[in-house]
Amino acid sequence: MKLLVTGGLGFIGSNFISNLLKESNDFEIINVDAELYGSNKANLSEIQDNKKYEFVKANITNKPVMEKIITKCDAVVNFAAESFVDRSISDANPFLVSNIRGAFTILDIVTKQKKRMIQISTDEVFGSLSSDTATEESKFNPSSPYAATKAAAELLINSYSVTYDSDVIITRCTNNYGPRQFPEKLIPKAIILARQKQKIPIYGKGKNIRDWIHVGDHCDGIMSSLLDGKSGQSYNISGNNEINNITIVKTILGIMGMSEDLIEYVEDRPGHDFRYSMSSKKISKELGWKPKISFEEGIEKTVKWYLDHEELWKNLPPEILDPTPWKN
Repeated sequence: MKLLVTGGLGFIGSNFISNLLKESNDFEIINVDAELYGSNKANLSEIQDNKKYEFVKANITNKPVMEKIITKCDAVVNFAAESFVDRSISDANPFLVSNIRGAFTILDIVTKQKKRMIQISTDEVFGSLSSDTATEESKFNPSSPYAATKAAAELLINSYSVTYDSDVIITRCTNNYGPRQFPEKLIPKAIILARQKQKIPIYGKGKNIRDWIHVGDHCDGIMSSLLDGKSGQSYNISGNNEINNITIVKTILGIMGMSEDLIEYVEDRPGHDFRYSMSSKKISKELGWKPKISFEEGIEKTVKWYLDHEELWKNLPPEILDPTPWKN
């Protein structure tokens, strides 16, 4: 199978490509990435000479280019997205362009060429839940511009499935963590700031809850959906690890042997969802997928990975570690 992976220089996309090429000889991959904010060529430096891997610098909104590339492929896995909630609050326009227009461009092409598309979405489309757990049938209730653009893309994709019988599948993940994550996210930011003995900013009281899944388990779920998923369906992929933010940071500090005095509570961001929770019973029952990596194992490996790859982040621009980026 020849796959087009979009956004493959980002966190999840690069892990997906790297894992797939290491584990199987049955795939060829074309990686399309515009090298915008959040992309990092170093994420895939280890496979750049692999004969089954090709990189193309392009934007997914460029329809002529995407048409030519998709013609060569059997399926598309669309990771490409603007994904940092805080930055969507300060400027939503890039999120509208990439997350809606970009997804639509791919959707329209795969429909005409009769190819399969896997759209990578998020639990944030369901919004904050005070209780219960979202299933594939739960209603959308996005709070941030980022979440709203991902929900809009899902609605477009579902409409094409119904109207044109497009071969499309949507996967939604909970919060990912693991190697290669962009340093502005909570877990890598906490590791990096702790290593530098700088204050670690925590929004509000740090009680906001997220479900955490190791990126390797998420990538396995995506592959299960690609190979065995039913067209027109959506699959939730969760880690069953609901943990609040302050516990995450204290766990990291404990692993690193650092003082909790580094924690600094800062102004909460606007519209900050309190709790995300999502059930993955459907993908477990229908496709046989289950997470394999416990949070305790995964977070220790993640901390070690960042400490072993200090050269990738030691000279970061200060704005990436900004405690209140939505103000910029």
